[in-house]
Amino acid sequence: MNDIEFVNTDTDTIKASVITAYEGLSGRTLAAGDPIRLFLESVASIIAQQRAIINFTGKMNLLAYSEGDYLDHIGVLVGCVRLAPEKAKAEALVTLSAEQDFAVTVPAGTRITAGDDLMFAVTETTIIPAGETTADVTVECTTAGEIGNGFVAGQLKQIVDPIAYVASIVNTSTSAGGADTEKDDAYRERIRIAPESFSVAGPTGAYIYWAKTASSLIKDVAVISPTPGYVEIYPLLEGGELPTQTILDDVAAICNSDSIRPLTDHVSVLAPTAVSYDVTATYYIEADDAGASAEIQAAVASAVDEFVLWQKSKLGRDVNPSELIRRIVDAGAKRVTVTDPAFTPVAANEVAIEGTVSVTFGGVDA
Repeated sequence: MNDIEFVNTDTDTIKASVITAYEGLSGRTLAAGDPIRLFLESVASIIAQQRAIINFTGKMNLLAYSEGDYLDHIGVLVGCVRLAPEKAKAEALVTLSAEQDFAVTVPAGTRITAGDDLMFAVTETTIIPAGETTADVTVECTTAGEIGNGFVAGQLKQIVDPIAYVASIVNTSTSAGGADTEKDDAYRERIRIAPESFSVAGPTGAYIYWAKTASSLIKDVAVISPTPGYVEIYPLLEGGELPTQTILDDVAAICNSDSIRPLTDHVSVLAPTAVSYDVTATYYIEADDAGASAEIQAAVASAVDEFVLWQKSKLGRDVNPSELIRRIVDAGAKRVTVTDPAFTPVAANEVAIEGTVSVTFGGVDA
């Protein structure tokens, strides 16, 4: 799609137009230092600024350009609201100091931490019956956003709110599911496909739309019907991350809602299958570029990282060594020898994720 401009904002063009119009109306030619010319040029600068505002205003009414609050108002037109931040969750185990002959209550809101300022709170009041010493609970980060993700099992163990007879509360799963406020690009894409959700016939686009409403972390979705009446949904997270069980459960809850799922569909939500590949390559630079060797090597390293991210950022994206070669050459290499990977088809419910990455600078090519 071509870029669009509602009005010309080029200052020199506007100045020339204003001066030409004045000279035509007045019948006199304005010299370079003429006070009237200088005044008209200052007016033209103001006109250019106003035109820039007009352009901005016009673009904020178009989905491709809109951003921030302007984008939110476009989303309202199709019933698509920006996803709010979400809190990370984890499973935890409560252990008593000893068996008691009475029930022990662990109130909702009881907090634990990994030793920093970030807190996780028990989501529901839990009662440990007399004679038992442990109970499973769910803890939720008190701060919304991705900041609560990634606390591995055993890391959240410091009790902030002590409870009589409770010796420990420790997370038994890695915290996940936290998400920041949905970014403009992701929100824009959901607005674009929102009309798909208007159908009640269960098209692929509708399932993709509703799956993405589960979390702003979801960047791609594959929908497959292996047999009539059965639907499989495969979400992929930002950065090529595979979804946690929490994300899968959230997508399943939304897409199985009676108001969304066609009556005859049997919907399953599954994690994509990872297709592993290695990168082994050697590249050479022109002799004339020897003085810029360090800069080229840094650029190539960045290009390889971008290739790896590109490769796993979309489901069903074939492993493509030609793309790797193109990126390395664009970074300044003269030629590239790729041992791995070979071209590998990737199915719609699969994602290519890197294994070992080894890219070597072979020196100057004679």
